[in-house]
Amino acid sequence: MKLSEYHTRRGDRVEWWSPKGRYDLVYKSRVFTDTYSKDTIVVNNAEKVIQGGTGYEPGGKDLPYEIEHIRPDYFLYPRFLGTAYGFLSRGCPRNCGFCIVSGKEGRRSVKVADLSEFWRGEDEIKLLDPNLLACPDHEALLEQLAASRALVDFTQGLDIRLTNPDNIALLNRVRTKAVHFAWDNPEEDLTEHFKRFVAHTAIRSDRNRRVYVLTNYGSTHEQDLYRVNTLRALGYDPYVMIYERPTAPKITRHLQRWVNNKRIFHTVKDFRDYAPMKKEVH
Repeated sequence: MKLSEYHTRRGDRVEWWSPKGRYDLVYKSRVFTDTYSKDTIVVNNAEKVIQGGTGYEPGGKDLPYEIEHIRPDYFLYPRFLGTAYGFLSRGCPRNCGFCIVSGKEGRRSVKVADLSEFWRGEDEIKLLDPNLLACPDHEALLEQLAASRALVDFTQGLDIRLTNPDNIALLNRVRTKAVHFAWDNPEEDLTEHFKRFVAHTAIRSDRNRRVYVLTNYGSTHEQDLYRVNTLRALGYDPYVMIYERPTAPKITRHLQRWVNNKRIFHTVKDFRDYAPMKKEVH
């Protein structure tokens, strides 16, 4: 969207690539490597092709400043008009082994924009920040989000370890349908952090407090089940994510289906009573 706006302002005609067209320049973007998605589209009808994204370069490549800080061309996706997309901060100090953000954007979370750079009254804001609460300016940025009165989706989640009564009070002023966190490392006990958030948040429904639970990444089944059961007991809605699912043991895939099918999860309280598990046991 930023590339489209940049070229439109220069007087270029911008359209989605078509194999039947003829182009001076084609941008080709890719998020994932061949491990997750195949690069099957061959562009041979352009004078120049620029490839970008972490699927091509794991370290990533920044857009030029004048493009990175331009207002996006939201008309490129007409069905999403009314929603603003953007980053207020970049980078993350966590350096998790399964995540590329620290390597790509740095191990410090820093402010990169004010909300006005990509939002001008849209009803909804999709915030793409990898770790907003790690940014030293996060309170001022939360103030901007609260003042917008738009419905905010923290798409990459919030870091429960960085919540405190002050920033939770600010989050309470931001309009959200739900918030989500993650409990990725089973060796790290986050119980007290989750308790603190529940005690101060204005979000009363557990179904609007979701926590992603990473499995098949050095954890045992007992550790996975402990996190799931603890989160439910604390008033959260766990959601199991499997790292490299094809290599996951059967019991982990059963756990994912039990937890993520909410009708089953709220009916069958004990994993041992989940039908596929009872069948295997007997």
